[in-house]
Amino acid sequence: MLPHEIIFGIYLLTMWVRLVFATGWLGRDARVYLVFLIVNAVVILGCVRHETNLRWRLRLLFYPVAMNVFFAVMKSAVPAVHPALQDQWLHAIDCRLIGGDLSLRLQPFIQPVLTEFLSFCYILFFPSLLFGMICYFFGELELLKKFFVGLFSLYGLGYLGYSLVPALGPHLAMPDQYTAPLEGWAMTRWNSAVVRFGSNHVDVFPSLHCAVSSYMLFFDRRHKPWRFWLFLAPCAGLWVSTIYLRYHYFVDVVCGFALAAVCLEITNRYRKENYEIPAPI
Repeated sequence: MLPHEIIFGIYLLTMWVRLVFATGWLGRDARVYLVFLIVNAVVILGCVRHETNLRWRLRLLFYPVAMNVFFAVMKSAVPAVHPALQDQWLHAIDCRLIGGDLSLRLQPFIQPVLTEFLSFCYILFFPSLLFGMICYFFGELELLKKFFVGLFSLYGLGYLGYSLVPALGPHLAMPDQYTAPLEGWAMTRWNSAVVRFGSNHVDVFPSLHCAVSSYMLFFDRRHKPWRFWLFLAPCAGLWVSTIYLRYHYFVDVVCGFALAAVCLEITNRYRKENYEIPAPI
């Protein structure tokens, strides 16, 4: 098994066990986790018995599908196993680390043009993630394996974080503390609607926007430098936007970057002795 298969599998197994204790064997969410555990095992074993390019790609394709399914399922599954939100705890950590909420300190800098730009950077995460996965998926197989090893180790650990430290984020947990509204135009309204309807309301710690974007950025720097330079500025804007738009606590962002660093190390160690892609000149 590849590293991400073990890590994401641990997430699936632990959530299934927690749901069985919380809601019983026949609970809807418990059944979803069990079905995906079985499908994952079948896909892996089928590839192990007879490895082909197609079977490997189907084996790897399981994880983008599971990532999207379980992001939605967590909206009901996480409250079932961990009903208490942890916003107060995360805010308390920020108070210890930096003396308060960083998004409150950014209020004097709020202006419509900046809000519009940072909303664009935030929402760009979704097409850039899709584009990146497609770009590697239809490329060389060994490079695809290496990319997915880190990316879905990251998602497995990140989803574990969501399940253990569920939180709403400052914009929902402490809206009464903000005096400056985030006003903008079409992009601001669009981004706000996407977050409002697309969030599962536990997706705060760690910040996967920061973790995934930084992981992909520095993976691209080694293997696809044109993508690195293309997304460098938007990624920097994205990182700022997580705080400016009040979606994350400072500790979420720090842990997101730390998670990306860990998963880049997992990626770099993957088959290091037998497979190494030379850095571009």
